[in-house]
Amino acid sequence: MTSTQPDFAELKKALKATWMAGDFGKIATHNEQEGAEFVGRLGLKPGLRVLDVACGTGNQSLPAARTGADVTGLDLAPNLLEQARKRAQAENLKIRFIEGDAEQLPFEDAEFDVVLSMFGAMFAPRPEKVAAEFIRVCKPGGLIAMANWTPTGFTGEMFRIMGRYAPPPPGIPAPVLWGDEVVVRERFGSQVQVETTKHELEFDWPFGPAQVVEFFRTNLGPAHMTFAKLDAAGQKALAEDLTRHWASHNQGDANHTLVRGEYLEVRARRI
Repeated sequence: MTSTQPDFAELKKALKATWMAGDFGKIATHNEQEGAEFVGRLGLKPGLRVLDVACGTGNQSLPAARTGADVTGLDLAPNLLEQARKRAQAENLKIRFIEGDAEQLPFEDAEFDVVLSMFGAMFAPRPEKVAAEFIRVCKPGGLIAMANWTPTGFTGEMFRIMGRYAPPPPGIPAPVLWGDEVVVRERFGSQVQVETTKHELEFDWPFGPAQVVEFFRTNLGPAHMTFAKLDAAGQKALAEDLTRHWASHNQGDANHTLVRGEYLEVRARRI
């Protein structure tokens, strides 16, 4: 191994542990509506084979299955998959949830009509492998759809703040580059036709910015793990920086946090 080449086997273990940390389901609950709207814009129909990559607790898999599509959800974190299964069972939705890696999808070539990922596959460390795998398992004429936080939006800046305290391994591109239209087109190349639009997700929390930061620290895996790497002084400084970030964008008040996070919606039609 060289100093610029990460140990990807160890990195994948760390990523799995990161997304299993905390309880992301408590955050995902607040994003359900946006997930449903994202899926609603795809025009899914009964019988289409749909793959939801980095599906988490099922915010996209469930509304996709409600259309009558044949849905498979894949994620690195088994605890999130278990939550997704329980949600699907509660609605009597037949969704196949399996543990797997966005960079090495356990499926045949051209197996799916639609491959989608919302705020998920963007965190895989090798984006070129993600793009290649999405294209590989998507049928010719099929659709690849992603929703990715933009580098300049609120959430992109939040991850940048955390990155100052716990920098990623050398050679790993920032996940929010998936939210840059130029980068997305380069990654998918000539095998797909790409269209992009920008949308906003509304973070609406019934408490103030400092409490939001504590909530994310407890439940959002990357935040939880970032804080855990710091000593007491570092944790205090990070909490203060994040609180200022939330407060400076807050359109609510001291007891109600309302912030809008920009994301890039990608539609890539396989040629």
